Amino acid sequence: MIINDAINEMMDNVQEVSEGLDEATINEMMDIIIASKNIFVLGLGRSGLVAKAFAMRLMHLGFSVYVVGETITPAIHDDDCLVAISGSGETSYIISTANITDKRGAKIIAVTSYEQSTLASLSDLVIQVKGRTKIDMEKNYIKRQMGGKHQSLAPLGTLFEISTLIVLDGFIAELMNKIEKTEEDMKLKHNVLE
Repeated sequence: MIINDAINEMMDNVQEVSEGLDEATINEMMDIIIASKNIFVLGLGRSGLVAKAFAMRLMHLGFSVYVVGETITPAIHDDDCLVAISGSGETSYIISTANITDKRGAKIIAVTSYEQSTLASLSDLVIQVKGRTKIDMEKNYIKRQMGGKHQSLAPLGTLFEISTLIVLDGFIAELMNKIEKTEEDMKLKHNVLE
């Protein structure tokens, strides 16, 4: 069935991303997050949903965290950081927000597939999460076949989005260990108004 092939493709991508993670980069991300007074997260579309899931877990760990674009989001300052999620690293709204963040002196962590992207060039730290993003589609069938690039079963940016969700949840586990927090600590911050 196609569903099984699609799931296997997604799991293979997650495994490849996991194997490519660099310990020093993850440690630097933890240091930036811990040192920040406020953490701002940003993503659009499905990457925005991943950003919100990450923000929720940071809040559960007791961090001051905001989702860019929400009405309660305050001004960003030089003792804050922005975690910007964009598969292509070229999304105009995210680049615009990163430019503002840079001018205000806050740290920028880019989560992207492209280390050479505009977003990456504006960032203090880049977490590379490989995945087929919307800009990866080779239109020429012959070129695609000759290059061994077959049509992915995961549409548009799915590989990036799913892999990013898993990487950031894995990061939360690493962060919990570093700051010595447990699930019991997280439950104290869990929503009770439901």
